[in-house]
Amino acid sequence: MDYKKLISNKTLRLKILKLLDFIPDKIMIYIQYYVSTGRWLNLSNPKRFTEKLQWYKLYYRTKLLTQCADKYDVRRYIESKGLKDILVPLYGVYDNANEINFDNLQNSFVLKTTNGSHTNILCKNKHTLNINNTKNQLNKWLEDWAGKVGREWAYYDIKPKIVCEEFIDVKNNSDLDDYKFFCFNGEVYYLYVVIDRTADDGIKLGIYDLEFNQLEYRRSDINPITKQLEKPKNFDKMIEMAKILSEDFPHARVDFYNIDGKIYFGELTFYDGSGYKGYVADEFDYILGKQFILPEKIL
Repeated sequence: MDYKKLISNKTLRLKILKLLDFIPDKIMIYIQYYVSTGRWLNLSNPKRFTEKLQWYKLYYRTKLLTQCADKYDVRRYIESKGLKDILVPLYGVYDNANEINFDNLQNSFVLKTTNGSHTNILCKNKHTLNINNTKNQLNKWLEDWAGKVGREWAYYDIKPKIVCEEFIDVKNNSDLDDYKFFCFNGEVYYLYVVIDRTADDGIKLGIYDLEFNQLEYRRSDINPITKQLEKPKNFDKMIEMAKILSEDFPHARVDFYNIDGKIYFGELTFYDGSGYKGYVADEFDYILGKQFILPEKIL
């Protein structure tokens, strides 16, 4: 069942989910998993990666998860690992958009909320930017934030803020390719590569091994990459950095950008797709799940 087709308006979906905040996490996760996948969730003996992510939401709750899910506070963690050089330069952090002095900003920049997904504004030229609309949009994202939408615990205690960072210039490519490494207890196994975010025919995703061979598997909700991609420069260095940044977690997805060998940190994510996305073939859900050794409960 694709509930997004049933309720196509994202704002309406968020409002409905916010009204359901009173439902306990465990019950809501059972409901959402069934609605999204068409399967009953097995929490007593989970085998699938998507099932183990639901267990992770419910039973592994540490302050470090919350810090690293916060797009601003995670910077301290990156610095503590000796990897300050991969952080995108920061221009400012704000409690609301009215605090932003656009006159003092560079000509190009990125604005994003610290706890959201798809809440980014990419500005290549501030002289063409509608500042009032930008402020209204950012403040709306802060106000409308529904922290319990996917029952992703790590986001519950993040105070929503806005960060402004340098705009990464891709030059000859209009898109910023994204490399997302799946890590378990500090070991890297697979990665997503995401391309064509602004292409007319839509975003594309491929699943790769650590030799940068594209696998036969794909995400069921995103079109697959159908062209041969060149292995990025310093690919092995990205793998080593992913190991360092994931070593404190039973599972983390570590995201990087790579511009001609210059590596930038993207984000740390603990609940890929909120654990509600499927794979073709379905066996990949089990393959990832096998690598995910669940820890002792921390509540």
